[in-house]
Amino acid sequence: MPQKTALIVGATGVIGTELTRYLATRDDWRVMVVSRHARGDGDVKAIAVDLLDAGASRKALVTADQVTHVFYAAYQDSDSWSGLVGPNVSMLAHLLDGLLPVAHDLRHVSIMQGYKVYGAHLGPFRTPAREDDPPVMPPEFMTSQQRLLEQRSLGAPWTWSALRPAVVGGAAIGNPLNLAMAIAVYASLSKELGLPLRFPGSPEAYGRLIEFTDAGLLAKAAEWAATQAPGGHAWNIGNGDLVRWCDLWPRIAAWFDMDHAPPMRVPLVDVMGDKELVWDAMRQRHQLHPLAFAKVSAWPFADFVFSWTWDMFGDTSKARRAGFGVYEETAAMMFRLFADFRERGVIP
Repeated sequence: MPQKTALIVGATGVIGTELTRYLATRDDWRVMVVSRHARGDGDVKAIAVDLLDAGASRKALVTADQVTHVFYAAYQDSDSWSGLVGPNVSMLAHLLDGLLPVAHDLRHVSIMQGYKVYGAHLGPFRTPAREDDPPVMPPEFMTSQQRLLEQRSLGAPWTWSALRPAVVGGAAIGNPLNLAMAIAVYASLSKELGLPLRFPGSPEAYGRLIEFTDAGLLAKAAEWAATQAPGGHAWNIGNGDLVRWCDLWPRIAAWFDMDHAPPMRVPLVDVMGDKELVWDAMRQRHQLHPLAFAKVSAWPFADFVFSWTWDMFGDTSKARRAGFGVYEETAAMMFRLFADFRERGVIP
């Protein structure tokens, strides 16, 4: 009999998809999901609402009165970094405004952050980044969301946590912010065109240290932080190893049975602009999943990750010391995800 009810917000993303799948397999959890176009699946109840609409949020969340734990992974994009603050803080505030008056047994609210809290998107930052490092100059929406939780939880019977994963790899398809999918599609198209697998970032980025977080490991960390760890903390969550593209890339090429070539800065957002016909022909010939090319990857996101000419990793020992002992080898994660994409007919 379920003892806890999870409300997963942003359930269609790379993180939310895996978290929903994971908790739905746990005997002591009942799962509800929230997104703009949420759809129920089996025992998973769905609430479809635009959290940017305060009134609609209060109305829709009346049905979430049994929720005990919130896992917040929603995100609203913007053309500017400062523009992210308004909508993303408002969505979280609207969720709390609708939920707190009805969910009288609420115990914990968890938000997903990332290493942008440390300014990782801006340029070189202190590594390994630690949870008590000073924040960057505002505006910064992740820090603002955490401040909101800190204020709302004062004197409340519920606690909060903030999980900070590195680059997340997950099995979700149809969500473009998935680097593993971008690599799989890029490799498949390169092979289709008879090309070696060339790292499309700069030679300097090719040799830098980078950290990944498996979405399945992150789901376990979210459950741990919400139910076992002390509340009121941020936690860096990573696989437990560090990699360099110069070591990982040849192994990826070998997995796809391809040669690899030296790195060359190739902006994917440009070179992928005319590849829809190649994708469609390859998809039809191999009878692949009917996934539109526009949905396979956000090429600006892939370009962004491949452009990092600085080390990108954090210190995950705080969570390990507190009792979270799950590890994942990054290469094994990548190969498992590629195999999953192939098995589901997304790539040949």
